[in-house]
Amino acid sequence: MLHQPLRHRRPAQDAAPARFNIGTAVLDRWAARDPDRPAVLDLNGPRPVVDSFGALKARSDRLALALRRLGVAPGDRVAVFLPQGAPALVAQCAAYKLGAIVLPLAAVFGAEALAYRFADAGVSLAITDAGGAAKIAGIAPAPAALRTIVSIDGRDGAVLGLDEIVARETGAFVPLDTGIEDPALMIYTSGTTGQPKGALHAHRVLAGHVPGLRFSHAGFPAGGELMWTPADWAWAGGLLNAVLPALHEGVPVVAMRGRGFDAEAVFRLLADHPVTRAFVPPTALRMLRAAAPERVAPSRLRSVTSAGEALGEETQAWGRRAFGCPVDDVYGQTECNYVLGSSAARGVARAGAIGGATPGHDVAVLRPDGTPCRPGEPGTIAVRRPDPTLFLGYWNRPDATAAKFAGDWMTTGDGGTMDGDGYVTFLGRDDDIITSSGFRIGPVEIEDSLIRHPAVAAAAAVGKPDPLRTEIVKAWIVPRDGIAPTAALAEEIQHFVRTRLSAHEYPREVAFVAELPMTATGKVMRRVLRERG
Repeated sequence: MLHQPLRHRRPAQDAAPARFNIGTAVLDRWAARDPDRPAVLDLNGPRPVVDSFGALKARSDRLALALRRLGVAPGDRVAVFLPQGAPALVAQCAAYKLGAIVLPLAAVFGAEALAYRFADAGVSLAITDAGGAAKIAGIAPAPAALRTIVSIDGRDGAVLGLDEIVARETGAFVPLDTGIEDPALMIYTSGTTGQPKGALHAHRVLAGHVPGLRFSHAGFPAGGELMWTPADWAWAGGLLNAVLPALHEGVPVVAMRGRGFDAEAVFRLLADHPVTRAFVPPTALRMLRAAAPERVAPSRLRSVTSAGEALGEETQAWGRRAFGCPVDDVYGQTECNYVLGSSAARGVARAGAIGGATPGHDVAVLRPDGTPCRPGEPGTIAVRRPDPTLFLGYWNRPDATAAKFAGDWMTTGDGGTMDGDGYVTFLGRDDDIITSSGFRIGPVEIEDSLIRHPAVAAAAAVGKPDPLRTEIVKAWIVPRDGIAPTAALAEEIQHFVRTRLSAHEYPREVAFVAELPMTATGKVMRRVLRERG
């Protein structure tokens, strides 16, 4: 199959208006056009619940009135510490409409992670549930700026009940007329390299993601669409690669949370509900593959995208078999997202590559001196400003913001190569690149080879200091259920990779572990593995 050349692709499909608000864009527009249109299919209770755009718009307006009464003003940081579900969407949209800055927080965060983010962002109000309120109460010392905690589960001591505060509000609400460059959303980086930083985004971040979603999900939106992602709605991937752009296009989203990742629940979801589009991170795809390598999902899926880690050809091929449609790579960072992507349905795909620049973005691979690399030459992936999804800066970190740029190029810290047609291949984080016997080795290709072995459920490759070769490749392996980790198996895996890649890429050391260290967004923390030796 021939694949079209990409080069750079700056022009966006849509020009964003000067006045724009995320809250009104995802709820109010559709509530005015078609108030009964389904917005959220909530599968968290004993039976499915469908909330319409009109109902969610009304709830967000009343909550906005209540938050204003509690003193929330434009620019205030409001934490939304809720799992997937309509309450999380309502809380976010209420804050957007007030001109506040939403700080979405993953349900898996503990007190230490919360304490850092609350203090760094200066959070003044948090909307959560009973479990989240208990975690926040466990922060010691208490966050200095935090004045109010509102729980969707009702009053408990100093914690206010959401229904109680909303019940007092009966007047009309008029959203703040925000500009597209006004701050709206702050998502903390995953912390794979040092302390997380708050990436502050303007309201335009949603408008900037819509063309990318339409590109990767070819034909979107068509009739009868339903979007689902297992990713937390606090992560840029779940929120901006799926939930908010889908709602912006009038497409309902599925909300389903669980304790841990349940492969059987995923296949049951796809069997029982007409999901047509999905965003599934690579870690979740690998877990599905490990749990049910021969399982085939219903064919209602039209497209699946994946981002957050390198997808790998093996996982991509399994996904096509299991879902009956291609699994397309998408790439970006918390600071500037959805900048690269594939779309097999459009003929924009190349084996081993992420894809090319998505509409509205100008992407290059640069040398350390800031000059473009030759085709195939390794360098750092970079995005040129202005860019529709580019962050405004790191919260209270002007030096870190400046260090992120080389002239007009935002450097990602990710290694890659670009071919003559504009297709980019991901090599790994710059600090994850392994230097061995003069070779620069990306961990991604090694990891993709490792998981092809039938005994391997998950794998990570890191560099280990070596006096002879500078570094050697060390593999950390999670074996499949029922597989005993032995020295013989380690040798078998080493031979497996060496015969498929090369003598300098195979892992000279293999360690077996029960699980790999992950960030809250499902990325392997290779730094932690390097520290283990």
